Amino acid sequence: MDAMVPTRDAMTSDEVVAIDAVVAAFYALFDNRAGLSPELDTPHAVFARDAVIVRRDGDAVATMSLDEFLAPRRRWLADGTLLDFHEWETQSRTFVADGIATRLSRYRKQGRRDGVAIDGEGAKSLQLARTADGWRIAAVLWQDGDAVAWREAAR
Repeated sequence: MDAMVPTRDAMTSDEVVAIDAVVAAFYALFDNRAGLSPELDTPHAVFARDAVIVRRDGDAVATMSLDEFLAPRRRWLADGTLLDFHEWETQSRTFVADGIATRLSRYRKQGRRDGVAIDGEGAKSLQLARTADGWRIAAVLWQDGDAVAWREAAR
């Protein structure tokens, strides 16, 4: 699983195409480069209503509701704390089992926070569910870090 490249059959799946679109919209939510207005007013197009967000930082784990996760980011993007910010996927692998899916994602992020350059990467695990309105993110688990990488666990 080192390369994190989807299998050929997954790459042609309509389900994965739809999931790709939701994940791309997730990463675009926070993009404020070149005066772009972040899409934080429409999280329902990306997230399930009661989505859970979990951040691991060292040994600390913080669990947030969607509103708890979005509130500070809305403030940072509106008041200039976070400028020219964007995140993007660099690798991904998607697993679909009927109406549920897991997306393992490596990402990079760049921008400025409080005038200091941000340039980093990390890993995210997104859990998605197919709803009447299409695929939505039910949970996100992430960890920042340049050395964070997905690897197959021994059995």
